[in-house]
Amino acid sequence: MPLGTLDRNPPPFFKQGTSALTKLIIFSFVSMALMLADQRYNLVQPARWVLSIIIYPVQWVALRPQVAWYDLGDIFEGKQDVLDNLQAAKAQLLTQSVRTSQLEQLELENRHLRELLELRQRMPTPSLAAEVLYEAGDPYTRKMVLDKGALNGVVQGSPVMDEQGILGQITRVHPLVSEITLVTDREHSIPVLNTRTGARGVAFGESGGAPLLELRYMATNADIEVDDVLTTSGVDGVYPPGIPVAKVVKVERRADSVFARILCESLARVQGARHVMVLAPVKLPLASPPLEHAAPVVQHKGGRR
Repeated sequence: MPLGTLDRNPPPFFKQGTSALTKLIIFSFVSMALMLADQRYNLVQPARWVLSIIIYPVQWVALRPQVAWYDLGDIFEGKQDVLDNLQAAKAQLLTQSVRTSQLEQLELENRHLRELLELRQRMPTPSLAAEVLYEAGDPYTRKMVLDKGALNGVVQGSPVMDEQGILGQITRVHPLVSEITLVTDREHSIPVLNTRTGARGVAFGESGGAPLLELRYMATNADIEVDDVLTTSGVDGVYPPGIPVAKVVKVERRADSVFARILCESLARVQGARHVMVLAPVKLPLASPPLEHAAPVVQHKGGRR
């Protein structure tokens, strides 16, 4: 082929058609026409419905991850809310329980204090209200420590009682505190009177493990029964007469012994007492010894004989 017949113009890379400006004008006009027709005659509404029906499954599938994420977040958030509410409810329940316990304790203390005040008004003996600090740690003795001492007027030997009866006796006094030996201590004894029969006796602290008293030296045929109430007789000059001490809970009459074994339960709270009343010891006046008749003194003029 001769060289002069070759086309020296480069071939176009893309097929050239309608210009871009022309396309813009045409599509803009069509768009405006469709918008005007849809606004006036709703011509595009059926097509929109059909298109929405076709696209809905795609939208539903595309939204599943987002919906699942939101549902998972709601689950964890709801669980956390439930846990928080449960924790708050437990804390509130604990607070209410503590307040209820404190209220019950206050009601119990108020009742005991009212009973002590009523008892104090009935008894002519001078008394002093005190509070039990703690019980002695010695397992072989039964003692308590009060918050009142010598500076408050407590003296050694003073009887101590609660609203139910005699609790014990002051056996050691310090300036600020004092120590009670309970009626159930094995070293303690107290004269008592059987309110049913009028028989007198002496009750000792039981040496066994139970906090009881033993009414000793009572004959086997003595008239004493279970549930008999023992009160202070007042013959010792320490305890005022007529204060409840104990109740008989067991009577053993053995043929090989001349004395009955009588166990009594203290009417006062020897375990768990909180508020008590310290009484002044009853000092019974002793009778003066009779005066001996002195021999007459005869005086003589010369002196005495």
